[in-house]
Amino acid sequence: MDKEMDFYEKLRLKIVNWLETETGRKNKWAEYLLLVPDFFYMLIKLATDEAVPSHEKAKLILAIAYFISPIDLLPEAFLGPLGYLDDLALSAYVLNGIINKVSPEIVQKYWIGDGDVLLLIKGVLAKADEMIGSGLWEKIKKVVS
Repeated sequence: MDKEMDFYEKLRLKIVNWLETETGRKNKWAEYLLLVPDFFYMLIKLATDEAVPSHEKAKLILAIAYFISPIDLLPEAFLGPLGYLDDLALSAYVLNGIINKVSPEIVQKYWIGDGDVLLLIKGVLAKADEMIGSGLWEKIKKVVS
């Protein structure tokens, strides 16, 4: 888990630093990008929770691997923090599936961010088409389907 927590801390720092730049402050997805590290944290925690069914854990592990992999549909290496929007959308999709299979309280207990995580997940899903494009969004959903 230390490797994942190091990734979480580096991810948070990278996004916060970018959001302090003029480009970051003006970006329309800034508030969503702030969710990225906390969604990653939830994926990690839920993957080890005994209350989460094994078939849902498999989806969590796929989402974690997608986050960590340098190869994805919106590469961070080229797009900077905006490249995490696809990771965020995939995370929201997987987390929403878990909410529908187990008690929402299981997801809520690992939320370390601000606001109501259930509403935030729904908000990301509602904006995913606009955020990353509908064609890409359909491909991302297939990663865990």
